[in-house]
Amino acid sequence: MLTYYFDLAWRSCRRSKALTALVVLLMGCGVATCMVSFAVFRAAAADPIPWKSHQLFVPQVDSFGPAHNWQGEPPILLSYTDAVALLHARQARRQVLIYGGKWTVLPDDARQQPFPQEGDAVSSDFFAMFDARFRYGGGWSVHDDEQRAAVVVISSTLNRKLFGGADSVGREIELDAHAYRIVGVLDDWEPRPRFFDVSSTWYPFSRPRQLYLPFSRAIDLQKATAGQFYCSTNTVDPDLPNWDSVLHSECAWIAAWVELPTHADVGRYRDWLRNYAAEQQRLGRFGWAPNVRLSDVMQWLRQDSFNVVPKSSALALVVSVSFLLICLVNVVGLMLARFMRRAPEIGVRRALGASRGAIYRQFLTEAAAIGLAGGVLGLLLTALGMVGIGHVFEPEIARLARLDASLLLLTVLVALLTTVIAALYPTWRAAQVQPAWQLKSNG
Repeated sequence: MLTYYFDLAWRSCRRSKALTALVVLLMGCGVATCMVSFAVFRAAAADPIPWKSHQLFVPQVDSFGPAHNWQGEPPILLSYTDAVALLHARQARRQVLIYGGKWTVLPDDARQQPFPQEGDAVSSDFFAMFDARFRYGGGWSVHDDEQRAAVVVISSTLNRKLFGGADSVGREIELDAHAYRIVGVLDDWEPRPRFFDVSSTWYPFSRPRQLYLPFSRAIDLQKATAGQFYCSTNTVDPDLPNWDSVLHSECAWIAAWVELPTHADVGRYRDWLRNYAAEQQRLGRFGWAPNVRLSDVMQWLRQDSFNVVPKSSALALVVSVSFLLICLVNVVGLMLARFMRRAPEIGVRRALGASRGAIYRQFLTEAAAIGLAGGVLGLLLTALGMVGIGHVFEPEIARLARLDASLLLLTVLVALLTTVIAALYPTWRAAQVQPAWQLKSNG
C-alpha cells in the first residue's frame, strides 16, 4: 500500500506543480535558515572537552564580601593569596593556576624583527589536566615550577615561524630579554572556546595562546597580567605602588582549576574549600560567612558574567526558528487548499469503501514526500549558507561551524517532520469529507 500511496502523491504533485513547488521552496528556505543558525549556535555552545568536563572544576572564593560581590556570587578569579593557597594545599588530583600576559619575542634570525606575543603563565599540571596534544616534547615538571625554571612550551604556529616547523625541543628563544629553553611544541591544539581561560581573555573564541611559561617564573619576574584585574573597590586598574602590593592585595586576577575524578572527590574538595574560607574568616581576613563555589566546565561557561555564547548567535537561532514557524503556517494554508481541492476524489474513494484511516495514510504519505523534497532543497541551501556564514557571524565562531553528517540528517528529519506536522490539520479536514455530499454535488 505504501507504494500505492507514493504513486498517488506523485500524480497529485504533477497535477499541482506550482503549489507543490511553493511548499517545497517554503520548507527548504525555512529549514535551511534554521539549520545554519543551529550549526553556529551548536559550535558556540558545545562542550569543549566532553570526555572530561565533568571532572574539571573552577573553585571560587569570595574575597570581596557581600558589599562588593555581584549579587552574592564570588569573583570569577582569585587573588594571589587564595590562588597560591589552593595550589599548595594539593587537595585535588591536579590543580592549575593561569593568568595571561604579553611577551616580546626576539628571533635568532637578525632579519626578523622582534614582535609581541600573548601567552599564559600556568602551573605544571596544565597540559595533563586539559589533555594538550604535543608534536614534540612535553610539559615541564613540578620541580621546574618549584625552581622557577626558564622553560617554555610554544605552539606549532610559533614553532613554524621561528624554526620552520622542525623539532625545536632543547633550543632557546628570547622573551623580554630572557632566554628560555623550549621543552615542548604543541600540536594544532585549539580548544574553542578557551574555556580554561575565558575569565582572563576578552573574547573566549580568540586565537589560542602561542606561549606557555611556568606560573612561578612569571611571578618571580613580576610579569603583570594582560587579562582582567579587578578589586573590591571596583577599580579596574588600581594604583598599587609595587609588585609586592599586587601579590598581597585582595584584587582578583588569577584563574584556578582542579581535577576531581569522582563525586566523592568533589564533595571532599567542596568541604575543604568551605573550611578554607571559614579559616580566613577566623583569621580576620574575611569579615563575612564563607561564600564559595565549585563549578564544572559547562556550569562555568553558562555563568551570566561570561556570555560565552554570543548573543548574536542565540538571537539568530530564535529568529530562524520563528521564520520556520511562519513558513509552517503558510504551508498549512497551502496544504489545506491543496487537499480540499481534491474533495470529489476523496468522496469517490470513501464511497468505494476507503476508510478515514486510509485517507490519513494517503495524505500524510504525500506530505512526507513533499517534506523529503523540501529536505533535499534544504540541504543544498544549508550547504550554500555555510559558505557565507562568516559574513553574518563572528569569523572565529563561523569557522567552527561544520556541515557534518549529523547536521545533514537533522536537516532532512526537520523538513520531513515539520511538513507532516503542518499537514495534520489539512489531512484531518480531508478525512471529514462526506462521500454522499460529494457524489450528490457531482451528480
